[in-house]
Formats: sequence, C-alpha cells, structure tokens
Amino acid sequence: MAALYELNLLDTPPSESFDRITRMASQIFNLPISAVSLTDRDRQWFKSRIGVDHCSIPRDRAPCAQVVESSDVLVIPDLAQDACYAESTLGRSGIRFYAGAPLVTRDGYSLGALCVLGTEPRAAAASEVTALKDLAAMVMAQIELQHAFGRVDPLSGLPSRNQFLDDLADLAAEHPDVARIAVLVDLARPEQIAAYARVMGPSRIDDLVREAAREMRRLVGPERRLYHTAATQFAFLAAPGVRQEDYVQRLAEEHRQARERSMTGMLLTSAIGVSVFKPASTTPQDVLRALYSAVQDARSSSDLISVYSAIADEAYQRRYQLLQDFGPALLADDQLRLVFQPRIDLSTGECAGAEALLRWNHPVLGTVSPGEFVPVIEHSPHAQAMTAFVLDRALDQARRWDEAGHGLVILVNISAANLHEPGFASAVKAALRHHRLAPERLELEVTESAIMQDAGQARHQLDAIAAAGIHLAIDDFGTGYSSLAYLQDIPAQVVKIDRSFVRKLVEGKREQSLVRSMIGLSHDLNYRVVAEGVETIEAADELAAMRCDEAQGYLYARPLEISQFEVWLQEYARRPGRAGRASAPHV
Repeated sequence: MAALYELNLLDTPPSESFDRITRMASQIFNLPISAVSLTDRDRQWFKSRIGVDHCSIPRDRAPCAQVVESSDVLVIPDLAQDACYAESTLGRSGIRFYAGAPLVTRDGYSLGALCVLGTEPRAAAASEVTALKDLAAMVMAQIELQHAFGRVDPLSGLPSRNQFLDDLADLAAEHPDVARIAVLVDLARPEQIAAYARVMGPSRIDDLVREAAREMRRLVGPERRLYHTAATQFAFLAAPGVRQEDYVQRLAEEHRQARERSMTGMLLTSAIGVSVFKPASTTPQDVLRALYSAVQDARSSSDLISVYSAIADEAYQRRYQLLQDFGPALLADDQLRLVFQPRIDLSTGECAGAEALLRWNHPVLGTVSPGEFVPVIEHSPHAQAMTAFVLDRALDQARRWDEAGHGLVILVNISAANLHEPGFASAVKAALRHHRLAPERLELEVTESAIMQDAGQARHQLDAIAAAGIHLAIDDFGTGYSSLAYLQDIPAQVVKIDRSFVRKLVEGKREQSLVRSMIGLSHDLNYRVVAEGVETIEAADELAAMRCDEAQGYLYARPLEISQFEVWLQEYARRPGRAGRASAPHV
C-alpha cells in the first residue's frame, strides 16, 4: 500500500500512455475488455480501462487481488466454473474469462495487474501469456518513468508541475466540457523566502515547505490530489460541480484561519489564486498561467485571494508585449519619435527651453501613451537604452535649432536605472561632444524617488554630471521625500513643482500657501523653480506673483511635433508682451 500511495496514481485521470497498452492487450487477446487495475485497500481501481464504464470494483474476490498477493500470472478459463469467482462481482456481471499479469516494482512490491477479460470461456496460449507479461512490464516501466522524470517532487513527495499539466491534459480527454475550478497556493513572497533563508539557511526553508505540504494535504483531503508546482507553490482541483462563489468564499475563510494558525510558523503572506476553466477550451499551460496571474492579483487584495480576471490578464499581457516589442522599436525608423513642450520664463515671457518627450506608434497596438509604456520600460533592461535614444535624438534636434537661431535648453528625463549606470555621466558628456553642444544647453530631470532608491550611487552620478556643467532638475517635487537635508545635498539647479499642486492653486488660500512655501524654500536654497501643469491664466498670474521662475503646461502649448514646435516658436516670438497674462498662446 505504501509503495502504491507513494506513486500517487490512485484516482488520477486517464492517460493515453496507459490506454495505448490496454488497447494492445485487448487486440492481442481479441477480447473486449482490458484494464490496468491497481489494488487499493478495499477496491480494484482502474488507471486505464477498455470496454468497461465503471472505474473500480470491490477488492473482495477480485482476480486482480489474487495476482497482487501471488505476484504471478493468473489465468481463469471460466469464472462460472471456479468456486472462488463464480459469485464474485465479475462472475455475476457475465465475465467468463480472466487473465492477469502482475505490476511489480523494482523493489518487488505488487501494485496491481494488467488484465484482459471476456464474456466467453477460453484458454490462453503460451504466447498470449508471454505477451501479457511483456505488456505488464511496459505498464510498470511507464509508472516508474512518470515517477522518475519530474513527476514527483523530491522535497514534498507530491506530484509535480509536470504531472499537474499531464493530468489536466488527460482531464480534457475524459470530461472536456465540464467546468472545473483550479486553485494555486503560493506560500510566501520571493523576497520573504530569500530573507528567511539568509537568516536560517536553505534547509529551514525546506522544512517549512514540507510542513506546509503536510498541512495542505490535510486541508485538501484524501479525495483531492495535491500538486507541488513550484518551490513554494501548490495546486489542486476542486471537486466537480461546486459553485464558484461558495467555494471561493469557503477558501477565503479557510485561508484566514490558516493564517491565524500560522501553519508554517513564519510564512504569513500566503496568497491563493483561483481559475475556472473548461478542459476542452483551455490548455494546461494556460490554466497554470491563469493561476499565476490570479496569485499575483491576490497579493494586492485584502484577503489575499483572487479569481482569475481575463481583463487584468489582458492588461498584463499588453504590458509584456510592450516590453517585448520595445527593443525592436529602438531599431526601427518609424515607431519612436520625440515631441517637445516649451518651458516659459515668467519674468520675460520668453521660451527658455523645450522638454523632450518620447512617443511610440506601435505597429499593432497603434499609439501607446507614454504614461503606459514609460513606467514599464523604466523598470526593465531597456531603461538605459530608452534614455540613450531620447538623449541622442533630443541633442540632435537642439543642434538643428541652434543652427536655425533658437538657443533653447533641452530638457531630458532620466530614471533610477540611469543613475545606476557606472558610466552614465561619461556617456552624457560624450553625447554632448558628439552633437557639438555646450553642457549648459542640457538639463536632466530626475525624480526624488529615483534619487532615493540608491542615494549613494545617485549622488556619485549627479556630482559627476553637475561637475561637467550639465544642469539638473528635481522633477515632480513635493510628491516624493521632499527632505530639507536631501534638498541641501543634491547638486541640482532647478526644482519642478508637481502639477498636482499647481492645479489646486485657485482652490483656496491653503493650497496657495503650500505652493508659495515650496517656492520660497527652493529660492532660499538657490534653486530655480519651474511649475508644471499650468493650464489657466489665473494659475500663471498666481505663480508670477509668487516669484516662480518658469512655467510649463497646456496654457502655453501641448507637447508638439518638431514641425509644429518650430511654427509655434515663430508665432510666439512675434507676440507682443509675452510676459503678459493673455498673450501666452494656447496651442
């Protein structure tokens, strides 16, 4: 029994690899019935069966049980004439002939039999018996192959991910249109496992996983098969026919209770993903992927359980597609381009600079908003290449505008990934030399949060950039750390007040006092102040009265294509009294 249970074969779906052998046995004997019969405590369970509808019969007076006990071939020419089997379940059902060969492990344990049955008495030729033994050996080889090659996890002793996928495929063959519920339990976040392993060692993690596996086997119950699909992840299928809403509610309650009991003693942030699928229309890999997606969504839910959402998954797939397609986009000539938004000096009304902004026309998805793709790329290996692309194109355009008589400062955004590049400052200086531009013609904008991700490394890069004469601006000021010590320590020349504060300027005195204080503080620390998101003349007037130095926003112009920007420059230069309220063009 222990050998049988360790193989995790009982109550698993049919498998074509076993069905092929039972079909061969039926054909060799020219009999209608054949089965791979495993001997459980009180039943003969059929892993594979041909010509019979039921999946098990009682073990009592079953010929296969005798095969297991003797570990030898058993042939019964006529069950009706056999005192032991005439009144057995098979005898009463009309079976007259039986032949079975034992399924024996390498350690000598009999698990069951490969048997053939007929409804007429007959004898078995020696060649048929030999063939039956060979086929039984093939069944046993298949069992051992499944066990040996990734079918059982060595740590937990549970069926592995490969077995889970195979069983899902078999399920599609047996019950293709019956909706099923799959569940994935992820014990802990990777960083939590890594931290605990660092303190206690990897062997303690193994102990925790084994403890969790034992507890989960108890919770899932003997009637459900539990799979160990990844280092700290376990999957199982709910019983057929359960209602999704009721089952998820029950899972959530059991999960809450398990967390309270702290079943592993440490891994308290386990999460559960649930997916409902039909085997015929969902591949095994897609079932597993849906479960992974649901688990990730569960980590941001209050009860740490989530049902797979096709909408959320589509959004994730889209992000992945953007990430995958950005590399080719950098090499293409017709996908990525720069647009420019002017920055206005509030005291003179002149256009002081232009911020370079990246745009992407995807060949399949069409126009992709920078608010969608930039955050994805900034946290990917493409982050440095994206900045290099923008920097090169922006400096090239700045040189062209220089030649046309427009001496504009070019503003380029950089990310935390750039500040981690050991040679970033050198690369920026090399780009300026290549495009024959003075360092003061470039201003690099970096957010507070990007600087604080690794303040030491960031400070090293920023010092090198500032020493080269390149201007630095702290972008989105007020939304991050905004520490006075941090402001004193960064070698920047410009602070850009985030648009969320500027838009509230006209709402009341409190909002005005906040922006006024930010401007005053920045001036006291010798920063030049730029207000982002200026959309109304009233806001521009308030900022000018507060002695804000520059402004940027839709009041002056939206981000413009290069040809549009050049037209805008010409029209703006001809406007009288550009520092006045109403003279700023709204493009």
